[in-house]
Amino acid sequence: MSDARQPPPTGPAADWARSFGSVAAAYDRGRPSYPREAAVWLVGKTPVTVLELGAGTGKLTAELVALGHDVHATDPDTAMLDILRRDLPDVRTSVASAEEIPAPDRSVDVVVCAQAFHWFDLDRALPEIARVLRPGGRLALVWNQRDERIPWVRRLGALIGTQDQLRDPVGPLVQSALFGFVEDATFRFWQTVDRESIQDLVLSRSNVAVLDEEARAAKLAEVLAFYDDFGRGMDGMQLPYSADCFRAAVIDQQPHHDDEDSAEEPHGDAAAPGEEREVSDGTDTDMLLIDFR
Repeated sequence: MSDARQPPPTGPAADWARSFGSVAAAYDRGRPSYPREAAVWLVGKTPVTVLELGAGTGKLTAELVALGHDVHATDPDTAMLDILRRDLPDVRTSVASAEEIPAPDRSVDVVVCAQAFHWFDLDRALPEIARVLRPGGRLALVWNQRDERIPWVRRLGALIGTQDQLRDPVGPLVQSALFGFVEDATFRFWQTVDRESIQDLVLSRSNVAVLDEEARAAKLAEVLAFYDDFGRGMDGMQLPYSADCFRAAVIDQQPHHDDEDSAEEPHGDAAAPGEEREVSDGTDTDMLLIDFR
């Protein structure tokens, strides 16, 4: 962990990144969770030590705990973590950022991040992540993305916004000298959305959270008009998502010596901590590309 505290980033993107605490309850109610098979692909079934960055209200945390992992959940926003602590009181938590991780060197098997990696100052965060990972450990990332191949979902996306940061979410990781080959996998699933939860989904968007009260009300009115046109009343609508997952092993930066007392060499062919070789690739849950109207 860096000895000197660095100033937080500034600018519009930083304002968006810090906006979630004001809508923490809406975020928890409106955002989808993550498929269990995605959590297995990211971290594995065998219990390991996991550090979660940007854990938020605990959407992914709950899946990792259910798999038996020892999770230390961190987030820079106290309001988000308060909900996680309420729902998962046995999980260790810290108010902390990815740029200054409260963990010793080589102390965790997997660092995982759901829906937050694009907010990090990666020049500072990637070395910190590499520092806390044990040899052979990995960084695992996931984003839930609406499947906008479907026309009505694309119209909804145009209303509530799609973050430009996600055009190339892992480019810096691919280019980093700190991590190896980046693997990827996608898992498809559905979220049931009704007239109430679609409002929470909209309010939880960072680009909406930073609007003034009048602008937020106008955006909600637009989305409710869309829902009344496309929805199914009490039955709601099935919103299709893909959980886009990425993982890469840390490259051991420690010097090695040829003498018998040298540090243990990394196990080049060994599986990463918690890795499962046979998992679903998500194709069995693909949906028909239809317009529900």
